[in-house]
Amino acid sequence: MLLLGNGTVITRAEAHPWYPDGAVAMEGSTIKEVGPLAELREKYPQAEFVDARGGIIMPGLINAHTHIYSGLARGLAIEGNNPTNFLEVLEGMWWNIDRHLTLDGTRASAWATVLECIRNGVTTIFDHHASFREIPGSLFAIKDVCREAGIRACLCYEVSDRDGEAKRDQAIAENADFARWAAAEDDDMIKAMFGGHALFTLSDKTLEKMAAANDGLTGFHIHVAEGMNDVYDSLRGYGCAPVERLLHHGMLGQRTILGHCIHVSGAEMDMIRETGTMVVNNPESNMGNAVGCAPVLQMMEKGITVGMGTDAYTHDMLESLKVFLIIQRHNACLPNVAWGEAMTMLFRNNAAIGEQYFKKPLGVLEPGAAADVIVMDYKPFTPFSHENIDGHMLFGMMGRSCTHTIINGKVLYKDRAFVDLDEDAINAWTMEQAKKLWGELNHRTY
Repeated sequence: MLLLGNGTVITRAEAHPWYPDGAVAMEGSTIKEVGPLAELREKYPQAEFVDARGGIIMPGLINAHTHIYSGLARGLAIEGNNPTNFLEVLEGMWWNIDRHLTLDGTRASAWATVLECIRNGVTTIFDHHASFREIPGSLFAIKDVCREAGIRACLCYEVSDRDGEAKRDQAIAENADFARWAAAEDDDMIKAMFGGHALFTLSDKTLEKMAAANDGLTGFHIHVAEGMNDVYDSLRGYGCAPVERLLHHGMLGQRTILGHCIHVSGAEMDMIRETGTMVVNNPESNMGNAVGCAPVLQMMEKGITVGMGTDAYTHDMLESLKVFLIIQRHNACLPNVAWGEAMTMLFRNNAAIGEQYFKKPLGVLEPGAAADVIVMDYKPFTPFSHENIDGHMLFGMMGRSCTHTIINGKVLYKDRAFVDLDEDAINAWTMEQAKKLWGELNHRTY
């Protein structure tokens, strides 16, 4: 048994939202009890004690949409790439990278991403992968890294027509093979979705093939209306809006995630709501790509479950939280909106998305929930309680405030150091793979 204590516990549970001097008792992969430190120490005297050193003990964070394949892009400039629109961003940078990713490059990208997530208190990721140079086995390679690192992950591959039918068919097969493996394995640490890139790279024939290959195995994870080119392509080529295309192909539903949804109409929002489909907003990526501000406030007013992701722009969910609030207020020209929605997205809706795939409850510290717990180094100098924790997080914390990360009851990161991983060795190997990738992209040696 593990006992994490000597800190303020924020549970995100309605019954008992906080303990000023609390502790979390974990047995195996599950939270057994949450309560005052003195009581739990007396009750579980043999438990291994982890000292939070006066920090904030809280549920692990969930990233509901990210891209491992961009893991080696930090600091990269591709010579001659100067995009002036979103399609040029994709063609010049991201599709260029994934067309050069080997399986080792994919593994290195996974390591870079996963270590950053754990360091920033992210305990669960929903990843949307692409590596069109080597597709077969790529999801299994990522799965192996996630298992070794200890992070909880739901994985899929990005089907697209952009590199021809052979690559498309390999991508469909990779999704289907991995989904079948995950279903048979029934591991609460690794789950599968069926991925698709934006609809402007997916023909009706491809959508039909995807639906047939999935055959109800899992939900879909698809980019929708991130840029206006996606909207124009659907209207001009198929006579309907992007969300309606997915509806026609039976791809909407309670286990499906639509990424972005920036340029969706009110009618499309109604389709999303009526089918119980989930949406994930990625505020920093949307701003960086200059594609617009998603109508999240309207979607949530309609009752749509909208979660928060990063699109791999960052691995810091608190950074995304801050940016979401700012862009929504800027877009609405109102300084009093989006606070409740921001907190609901990150702390409630991301957990709800997680519960569509993982058996144990996520995002909460209560008996029976997954033992995914983090500690934030934060010493308040103003009144602090569960009633204003969101304000303290928004203005006083960041991902790197994380000092401890426990996932599935295992201490992975303690006092800002990885426990069972040789970070220097992993980084050295990752650096080798990054140099190979960058060398191919820029035709020179690094």
